[in-house]
Amino acid sequence: MAELHGISVISLTPFTDAGEVDVASLRRLTDFYLQAGVHGITLLGIMGEANKLTEAERAVVTQTVIDQVAGRVPVTVGCSAPGTHQAIHFVREAKRLGADAVMVAPPNNLKNLDLVLEHYRRVGEATDLPLVVQDEPTTTGVVLPPAFFGRVVREVPTARFAKLEESPTTVKITRILEETDGRMRLFGGLGGMYFYEELARGASGIMTGFAYPEVLVRVYERFTAGDAEAARTEFYRHLPLIRFEAQLGVSGVAIRKETFKLRGVIDSAYVRPPAPAVDGRTLEELADLVRYLGLAE
Repeated sequence: MAELHGISVISLTPFTDAGEVDVASLRRLTDFYLQAGVHGITLLGIMGEANKLTEAERAVVTQTVIDQVAGRVPVTVGCSAPGTHQAIHFVREAKRLGADAVMVAPPNNLKNLDLVLEHYRRVGEATDLPLVVQDEPTTTGVVLPPAFFGRVVREVPTARFAKLEESPTTVKITRILEETDGRMRLFGGLGGMYFYEELARGASGIMTGFAYPEVLVRVYERFTAGDAEAARTEFYRHLPLIRFEAQLGVSGVAIRKETFKLRGVIDSAYVRPPAPAVDGRTLEELADLVRYLGLAE
């Protein structure tokens, strides 16, 4: 399996209007991501509503996508949990189902970084799968300074990647690369808000659920081909839509599901509660922006 790089899209978890996992839509969504040219798929992240799935549903989602991908790109499975034993169980289950990597955030509100490091050490010992350290302080309440990543690289051999979502990600990318002597490959997030700048700082790619992943694929491929100006032009052209998604905050899952429904990829935009509704005016603004950018299908 290829090394993690490029656009490892954070997959949604489609539901029916009754709130059940929609396997048929999930298969279509997976095919859509692959046709968009993504370089990897990441499951059971915040965008995937992982915290609202039963353990049996986690397995269904993971197995469905891994089977549909059939080895064409790496599949990373989110295995974050409040406790270390739970996270270990999740990473072992991901390994059993055929995952290529696992992503783990710190346990929520755990401020003692020695304990956070011990959490990662134990998780890393539980599987030989590559480990993505998810740095998402808004959700977890845990701030991971650049020096922490240096410790992780030295003490957890499988921790070779990190997904960064502490703004400004650009500055943090530079500092982590310095702290790790370039041994950790970094992925941006934040809905893609700073993707071009992250690449220019040395990021290996991005993990985000942006509803037009083909745009990010073009940015990445032009940048890595040596045409930074074309990459920047492509990115800045679509930045209004990236910004629009990002400003929606916790409604981001809902608006992206609405977008994928409009694109004919999933049947329902249902988001499991508790979740804020998307008002009609917001949907009108989205449709207008999509038309303005020439993305209407």
